[in-house]
Amino acid sequence: MVPKRWARRAVTRNAIKRQIYNVSASFDATLPQAAYVVRLRSGFDRKAFPSASSEALKLAVRTELLQLFARFGGRQGAAS
Repeated sequence: MVPKRWARRAVTRNAIKRQIYNVSASFDATLPQAAYVVRLRSGFDRKAFPSASSEALKLAVRTELLQLFARFGGRQGAAS
C-alpha cells in the first residue's frame, strides 16, 4: 500500500509498488519468509517526477529501496 500523501496519482503509486516488488524479489533468497511492510521515507511529488514511467522516478524509488533492504539485511546478519 502506498498512501496518497507520498504520491498523489494512482499511476505513480502503482509504479512505486512495482519497484517494491522487483527489488524485494532480488532479496528474496536472503530474507526470511515473512510478511514485510515497506515504508518509504521520501515523497514523490508530481513536480519533481512529472511522468510515472520516468527513469528518474524508478531510480529514486529503487535507490531508496536498496538502502532499506541493505540496512535490514545488515541487522539480520548482526542478529544471527
